[in-house]
Amino acid sequence: MRSPLIGATLRERRRLMGITQAALAARLGISASYLNLIESDKRSIAGALLKRIADALGLSLAEIDGAAERRLLADLDELRAEPMLADLALDAAGAQAMAGRQREWGRALVRLHRAWLDRGQAVSALSDRLHQDPFLGDAVHSMLTQVTAIRSSAEILQSAQELDAPRRERFLGIVGQQSARLADVARSLAAFFDKDAAGTRSVTPADEVDDFILDFDNHFPPLEQAGADFRASTQVDGDCSEAGLLRCLRERHGIEVLTRPVTELDPAHLRHLVAFDAGTRTLVLAEEAMPATRRFELARLATELHGEGRAVDAMLTQAAQLTSEAARRRARRALSSYLAAAVLLPYEAFLDAAERLRFDVDRLVQRFGASFEQVCHRLVTLRRPGASGIPFALMRVDAAGFTSKRFPLPRLALPRHGPACPMWAVYQALHVPGTIVRQVAELPDGQRLLFMARTVEKSRPAFSLPRRLQSVMLACDALHADRTVYGSGLDLSSAGPAVPVGPNCRLCVRRDCVYRAEEPILGR
Repeated sequence: MRSPLIGATLRERRRLMGITQAALAARLGISASYLNLIESDKRSIAGALLKRIADALGLSLAEIDGAAERRLLADLDELRAEPMLADLALDAAGAQAMAGRQREWGRALVRLHRAWLDRGQAVSALSDRLHQDPFLGDAVHSMLTQVTAIRSSAEILQSAQELDAPRRERFLGIVGQQSARLADVARSLAAFFDKDAAGTRSVTPADEVDDFILDFDNHFPPLEQAGADFRASTQVDGDCSEAGLLRCLRERHGIEVLTRPVTELDPAHLRHLVAFDAGTRTLVLAEEAMPATRRFELARLATELHGEGRAVDAMLTQAAQLTSEAARRRARRALSSYLAAAVLLPYEAFLDAAERLRFDVDRLVQRFGASFEQVCHRLVTLRRPGASGIPFALMRVDAAGFTSKRFPLPRLALPRHGPACPMWAVYQALHVPGTIVRQVAELPDGQRLLFMARTVEKSRPAFSLPRRLQSVMLACDALHADRTVYGSGLDLSSAGPAVPVGPNCRLCVRRDCVYRAEEPILGR
């Protein structure tokens, strides 16, 4: 993708606000001629001046540094890949023009596309239930039985005038009982369909949280500071061990921590294997939870109770991207996880270790006592200006190909809906559980990336249930590969071998790919 040209954005915003070039330059403390060069894209800007301009024009940094444009372009690419739009031959240039010059129209189209996807999910879910769900079949059969009983009893009462009082009372009782049962079934059906329709609208909250996190480039300075404040004020031991966190919870907050078999946990808590009851001040951890998971959940609760959770509340209050309660719940979980990571994996110490160990995830796992996935997440957040790590993207998928986590890079748009390219390492790792899969991949535009992926296994609530395998992948520009242990032994030159990949089959222009699962929409 082309580099963002932000001059037009600044100029159009300034004119919309009715501010002259000279007036804005005076407010910024620069010359009008220099501002003219910026608006003409003849001078690049960054750092403090970029922030001052953004504040003066009421824009976020994401809106003028190209991040918002790149996300919008990725969403428009997904839209133009819809099969029903194939005959329109929508091209990439049109999407770029809209993302750069008509962002509000572009956002409107994306919003309509997401709403259309939601409606499609609702229709599909209800259709599946109508044709397959045994509850509906039983309910309809029950309704027919009760209607038949009511009708038969009513006909007897109407036609048989010679009925004695006991028999009449018996038939009236049948009518009353079957009517009550019919009303119960009708209420159950109404609740069933209400629940089903509401449950299919999971895409929008996830998208809102994605946009919120990406607006901050997945780096939250207030949460980094809150994590440092927690470590300093609680004086937990240097590595923030499980024992130290338990002591903090017991002595400072009166929390009793218990361990129980996973079979004794409420089903609502099986996903995270932890349950906290604020009323009884009791935290229950599943015995089957991995040590890194237990430590992470202890840190999450400790920071919330100690007061650092106020930083999360403040960020959520200001998050205009989150328009639903479901989105705010998801965002709270994401931010509290970020805060726990800031406590357990302190920024400076973690960045120093990552660079010394050449971003070797397994060695970082051993050094900090965290899980593979926790370390990968933390690597993605090392975006502090002047003290950043390698810009990594992160993607997590399950065995069905569902993308459950995504943190993209400017030139690597990870899919929101549906699978990515089947040749990506994130899918190859599912074939060799526990083994790290690395690859130098080349996109159709010539960009080279280093992919590194490995499966992780989540705890399962019972032996009879299948294993919960997920694949976690880190990706970075191949220019950074030599800084990582995963680039060792690979030919990283521009002429070296690389796996030819694409974004996904619909958007990929590699027509001779034997791994293609469906026809391309583009280039027809």
